[in-house]
Amino acid sequence: MTKVLMVLTSHDQLGDTGRKTGFWLEEFAAPYYRFRDAGWDVTLASPKGGRPPLDPKSNEPDFQTDQTRRFEADADAKAQLGETLRLDSVSVDDFDTVFYPGGHGPVWDLAEDENSIKLIERTVAAGKPIALVCHAPGALRHVVTSDGKPLVAGRQVTGFTNGEEEFMGLTKVVPFLVEDELLAKGAQFDKVGNFEPFVVTDGQLVTGQNPASSGPAAVRLISLFDAR
Repeated sequence: MTKVLMVLTSHDQLGDTGRKTGFWLEEFAAPYYRFRDAGWDVTLASPKGGRPPLDPKSNEPDFQTDQTRRFEADADAKAQLGETLRLDSVSVDDFDTVFYPGGHGPVWDLAEDENSIKLIERTVAAGKPIALVCHAPGALRHVVTSDGKPLVAGRQVTGFTNGEEEFMGLTKVVPFLVEDELLAKGAQFDKVGNFEPFVVTDGQLVTGQNPASSGPAAVRLISLFDAR
């Protein structure tokens, strides 16, 4: 059975706006059920462990999907989400692949978290695929290869775009813009229209642009294993 580690944010404050943030529900639920339906074993982790904060906006009616409604009716899945492992307690050796859902939270905590940085570096060094969607590719900003170069340098990637952040009105709130940061690290940043599904694969690195890309990114990750 393929074992996937899903890493969620523990950050719940949207800068100094007084508003809450966290992980985006669709970006968790859509991949979670793609993996479960494929027969994969799913483990959840977050920097602080326990229940990660949900961005309340992501569960508003306009943003609900079949997968988020499936999650809301799934007592076992909700119980599992309430008991995520602490990120510093997990080992890459125990998993075949890693998936990072987004939401705004990751640009505050996972992007700077030493355990997350090491997890990604060791996953890549072990030749295991990894996928990150929406704001989660921002967690790559400090990740380097064995020769000390930025992991994304020269790679094709995507993530939440400047245009999408501007649409959300949060350009001046987030600590950095995912698109700008990845470009600054030498990545080739690809994108499509705002909030359209889009996934980029470069070797073992899979990135998705936005919430609508989270399910397709999980499908792409699964296909990498099916092609073996």
